[in-house]
Amino acid sequence: MLKILIADDHAIVRKGLKQILLEEYPSAVIGEVADTEGLLAEVINNTWNIVVCDMNMPGRSGLDALNQLKQVAPDIPVLIMSMYPEDQYALRVLKAGAAGYLQKESIHDDIIKAIQTVQLGKKFITPSIAEKLADAFHENSSKLPHELLSDREFDVFKLIASGKSVSEIAGKLSLSTTTVSTYRARILEKMGIRSNAELTRYALERKLI
Repeated sequence: MLKILIADDHAIVRKGLKQILLEEYPSAVIGEVADTEGLLAEVINNTWNIVVCDMNMPGRSGLDALNQLKQVAPDIPVLIMSMYPEDQYALRVLKAGAAGYLQKESIHDDIIKAIQTVQLGKKFITPSIAEKLADAFHENSSKLPHELLSDREFDVFKLIASGKSVSEIAGKLSLSTTTVSTYRARILEKMGIRSNAELTRYALERKLI
């Protein structure tokens, strides 16, 4: 019996996905959790064939959740869904071990195809992601400044660029304010940028926020 766990903090998203999945797989067991802690608890305590996880949930970022999931259950395929464009996170989540990256705006069209693909033991990769993977393979020396950031640094970068304060970022990512400040200093140094205002301008120019 197919068992799929949906992790998203919006009940309406979970309900919509569950309906789509049950139409295609009427006998499947579809579980739901609303945050990262619930997701990890479910994966540790129960058996699931596939996890569909939102990129942005309370408690931890989707990349953090993915990294922890792969530690406790390395064999479960994890499909990451996000409202962010593919060029922001797709390569990062695939490198972190995700089985696929789904944009929420097209998830109704892609989710069944993605489930079928990972059931065959393959990764779900759209043509545009495949092109980006090919480009990344050939251009190690020409990375943009934000592509030099670690996954955690990139999360902090986006929040700073969105105008969040150090304390707000600390609360959202479950970090201390000192740690956030350290990340900020690293980000500015790696990117050759001097202020939060410059970070915001950079992010806006490249449509990262």
